[in-house]
Amino acid sequence: MREKELRIALVCYGGISLAVYMHGITKEIWRLAKASQLLHADDEAPEGGTYRDLLRAIRERCDLDLRVYVDILAGASAGGINAVFLAHAIAQGRSVEPLTDLWLTSADVDKLLDPQVGRVSRFAKSAAVPIAWAFSKRAGTIDETVESDHRAEVRTKLANFVRSKWFAPPFGGPNFTNLILDAFDAMDRQPGGAPLLPEAQPLDLYVTVTDFRGYPEALKLNSPPEVIEREHRITLSFLDSGGPRRHLADPAELVFAARATASFPGAFPPFTVRELDAELAKRRRLWPGRADFLVRALPGRDSVEEAESTVLIDGSVLANAPFRPCIEALAKRPAWREVDRRFVYIDPKPGQRSVSLASGDSEAPGFFATILGALSDIPREQPIRDNLETIEQMSASIRRMRRIVRTMQPEVEAAIERAIGSTFFLMRPTPSRLATWRARANEAAARAAGYAYAAYAHLKIATVMEDMAAVITRLGGSNDRARRERVRQALWTHVRAQGFTNPDSVTAKGASEALILFLRDFDIGFRTRRLRFVAKRLTRMIESGAIAGDCEPIRLTLNDMLERYHRREGDHLDAAARRAFAAVESEPAAAMAALAKLWNLRPLDEETDARLTEALSDLPKPDRRALVLLYLGYPFYDVATLPLLQGQGMDEFDPIKVDRISPDDAVAIRAGGTTATLKGIQFNSFGAFFSRAYRENDYLWGRLHGADRLIDIVLSTLPADKRFTDEEVAAIKRDAFRAILAEEKPRLSTIGTLFDELEREIG
Repeated sequence: MREKELRIALVCYGGISLAVYMHGITKEIWRLAKASQLLHADDEAPEGGTYRDLLRAIRERCDLDLRVYVDILAGASAGGINAVFLAHAIAQGRSVEPLTDLWLTSADVDKLLDPQVGRVSRFAKSAAVPIAWAFSKRAGTIDETVESDHRAEVRTKLANFVRSKWFAPPFGGPNFTNLILDAFDAMDRQPGGAPLLPEAQPLDLYVTVTDFRGYPEALKLNSPPEVIEREHRITLSFLDSGGPRRHLADPAELVFAARATASFPGAFPPFTVRELDAELAKRRRLWPGRADFLVRALPGRDSVEEAESTVLIDGSVLANAPFRPCIEALAKRPAWREVDRRFVYIDPKPGQRSVSLASGDSEAPGFFATILGALSDIPREQPIRDNLETIEQMSASIRRMRRIVRTMQPEVEAAIERAIGSTFFLMRPTPSRLATWRARANEAAARAAGYAYAAYAHLKIATVMEDMAAVITRLGGSNDRARRERVRQALWTHVRAQGFTNPDSVTAKGASEALILFLRDFDIGFRTRRLRFVAKRLTRMIESGAIAGDCEPIRLTLNDMLERYHRREGDHLDAAARRAFAAVESEPAAAMAALAKLWNLRPLDEETDARLTEALSDLPKPDRRALVLLYLGYPFYDVATLPLLQGQGMDEFDPIKVDRISPDDAVAIRAGGTTATLKGIQFNSFGAFFSRAYRENDYLWGRLHGADRLIDIVLSTLPADKRFTDEEVAAIKRDAFRAILAEEKPRLSTIGTLFDELEREIG
């Protein structure tokens, strides 16, 4: 059976109280990933539901074993909170189900109001309403937009809200922090299960925040040589590398990210780490890695004391659509089978501003609308065209690379046979013979490339140097941009002094002996690219029937050795190495020697040869020959494709597609988009904080819209000749919608009318 992976990189936009709607969507995404895991584990647990039935139907009807993974997540503001919770659930094998009751019960204005700010003042008046409501364009909003059954609740809560102090954020920071802490506690009280990603598949999480005061960044110019500017954008990054014991981050660090990214200006107070410290202390919770996290996460701070004074506000102020870190995360994704990579982004209110201060597009903005729009709305509402163009350029490069590899294969195989000679036809590899063959293949690739080999080799050197500088900077302590640049310059100065960049270090005959030794010590990228290339081609050969033997041992070997290279730094960094990395700017040679000792790649290469030889030995001779040709021929492919991808590589080796989930796209039940379905858009997107009925409405629509779009996305992975008919798709969606209504009706007690409407509309 053909195997394929649908890999989702999820980007969640901000949306203030529409966070509840996005929770409904992310719950459906979690259920899809969970259903995939259960199906492939032959587990009939109830969480599988409609999605398991859909994946099973695809398997039986299309002879396609489709696996669904969510391995990259990014979010800003309300979307950042949902990305954090979903990433934690994926890494820990936890359910997101406990979050629902918490959102419905606790995301309420009465619970979020700061007790100090919310005290009633008899002199409060409309001008004292915080910034989001100060310029409301319609006095009759409640009568016009709120159902009669819920007007009293909304009026009461809005009255309490507007009696806040003059120009003080109405919502309490500690209240918000405790809501997020409670959410993690609720998740972790559930029994854990298997992570929703396979071993060796990394999980990346990115959360944007805004540094209110900013931090200094050095910029290199011609004249003056250096200038200092202040940078306000921060992306908090978390990585679970996919080892046997998955770990994304300490929950305190995830709470830090969620609270900081959603500090909407004017509604929530800015966030500082001292707020989180105080709430953790009340709960008697420890945070073991606090100091390392603060220095690592907050650039421009060389000490914990400086980090503690950092003031953070909403991440969507400057980066509401954090595509770029997700794009960068693609560079080192392992791929064992065909991959359908999707960037899926959730936009809860496409085309609508977060805070609307003017009556309409035809009306000229007033004084405050102009200022606040420039400072808030315009930055966060910028289109994602640049990101989409970057993704399309990457996809075009991947398509070109695949054509190059297909075209080259016959010539590469012939060149390998000529280079190795008669011993190749014995096809009985041993570790020493495989090492000798690799050296000959490298020399043959250099000769075949001619003058182009020098450009390839220098690109490899540059790639190695960048990787080395990043690792040494990180392990040496401070990781701000200015220090990274100083480390780079120190390392490059030393490497140039060794003559590695001289013209005679690389010729058409290959690299100099000294340069070869340098690459053997530090070029991890080439090793991992080769192993992933072989793994991916092996999968395609199995699917096409070109290889018939039992390839599971070789697949496990490739997987394990990739993990060994990936985790080359181990779990312990001794004091001597730490001192060498800290002093790299003055002693780059010592730092490089310490890194070579830490990585210890040459014994790992020997182990790779030995284990591959053992795994190949049980295969039939034709299969063994095909795989050895792939492994030895990789230098030819790398010479051709590495420059095409500008030194980064692209391990997934498949084009990328982009899908959106929004009310405008999910129209299987009701057309009309956001205004026809969601209540949280009222009061400048704060509406769901004022009514449980609003939250129930938006959460239910989130699940329905999520199911609608996810079914579309899953079915779009099928070949054109295996697609389901429109009638069949409609039936699948109806089953999914009915299952959601049946599951949620007992819980959602305030929206009975909506259930009646939906049952009629679904049919």
